[in-house]
Amino acid sequence: MSDKKPIPFLDLKAQQARIAIDLRRRLDVVLDHCQFVLGPEVHELETELARFCGARHCVSVSSGTDALMIALMAEDIGRGDAVFLPAFTYTATAEVPLLLGATPVFVDVDPRTFQIDPTHLMLRIEQVRAAGNLKPRAIIGVDLFGQPADWPALGQIARNNDLFLLDDLAQSFGASLHGTMIGTQADATATSFFPSKPLGAYGDGGALFTQSDQQAELYRSLRTHGEGKTRYEVLRTGMNGRLDSMQAAVLLSKLTVFPEELQARERIAQVYDRRLGNAVITPKRVPDSTSAWAIYAVLLSDQAARDHVQAALKADGIPTVIYYPRPLHHQPAYAAHHDGTPLPVSEDLATRILALPIHPDLTDADVDRICEAVLATV
Repeated sequence: MSDKKPIPFLDLKAQQARIAIDLRRRLDVVLDHCQFVLGPEVHELETELARFCGARHCVSVSSGTDALMIALMAEDIGRGDAVFLPAFTYTATAEVPLLLGATPVFVDVDPRTFQIDPTHLMLRIEQVRAAGNLKPRAIIGVDLFGQPADWPALGQIARNNDLFLLDDLAQSFGASLHGTMIGTQADATATSFFPSKPLGAYGDGGALFTQSDQQAELYRSLRTHGEGKTRYEVLRTGMNGRLDSMQAAVLLSKLTVFPEELQARERIAQVYDRRLGNAVITPKRVPDSTSAWAIYAVLLSDQAARDHVQAALKADGIPTVIYYPRPLHHQPAYAAHHDGTPLPVSEDLATRILALPIHPDLTDADVDRICEAVLATV
C-alpha cells in the first residue's frame, strides 16, 4: 500500500469550505422562517435554474428519479407502452417506465461518446412496431457522464414517430450543445441534484424543465399529490415529490461557484486527454459541445487490463469507479423485460470502462499524480 495521502474521488468538504459563509447564511434564513417545504428558496432556485439553462419553466422536485416519473406520468405512459432508452446508463432511467407499467426497450450506445445511438434507436423502434406487442410512446435520451446526447437527431426521430422525447440530464446539468445550454432540447428535461452530481445538494433533489405553461402547471400538481388551485382540491393521482427549502438553499449557494467549477472540470479533462490519450482510450468529445464532466471514463484493452489498472491505482491511494459494470439489459431486474436483442457496444463497454477522479478541488499535483500512476500501470 502507498503511504501517499489518498486522493478523494469527490471532495464535498473542500467545496463546502469555499462556500461556507454564504451557505451558512442561507441555511440560517431557512431555520429562521421555518418554511421547510416549498419555501421561498425553492421558488428562487427554480427561477435561477430556468435562467441558467434558458428554459421557460423549472419545477423542482424531490429527486431526479421523481423528475423522470412525473414527466412520464404527465404523458399517461403505462401498460402496453414502449419507452426507448440506452442500455448503458444508471438504473433510474429504466426503472421508472416499469414502475408505471410500461416496458423499457434498450438501445445500444456510441462506443466513444457513450451516448444513445440514433441509428440503433430507429432500428429498435421498427422492431417494436413489427412485433406488435407494444405501442411506441417515448424516448428517454441520457446525457451520459456530462456530455450531451445527439438532440437534433433524437428530436427528428421523435417527431417522425410521434414520440414524447424526455431528456435525462441527471449527470450533465451545465453542458451545452451547438451554443445552447442543455435543458430545452427535448419535450421535457429532468435532472438530479444528488450530492455527487456537478451541481449537487446535500441530499436528494431534482428538477424538470419545460417550455410549456401547461406542462409546468401539470408537473407542479403531480409533485404535490395531484392538487389543484387549493391544497384540498385533488384533480388527479399524484405523488409527494416536493423539494425542501434546505436543499434549495444549498443549491443556491453552490450556483454562485458553479460556472467556475465547470471550468475547473474542463481544465482537468483536457489534461487527462493530453497526457493519457496515447496510453488509454479517452472519451471522444461530442462535436460543438461542452461537458459538465460529471464522470471522466477511459477504456482499457479488456477486463483484465481494467482490473489491473484499478488495483494498482487503489494501492497508490487513487480511487476509481466502474460506471457501469453491467448494462441494464443484463441486470436481473430487467432481463425478463428485454427482448433478447444483442447490444454489443454496451456489453463491451461494461468490461473495459474505468472512471478517474474529476472534481473542481483536485490540485495540479493530484492530477499529475493520477496521470503518472495510470501511465506507469498501463
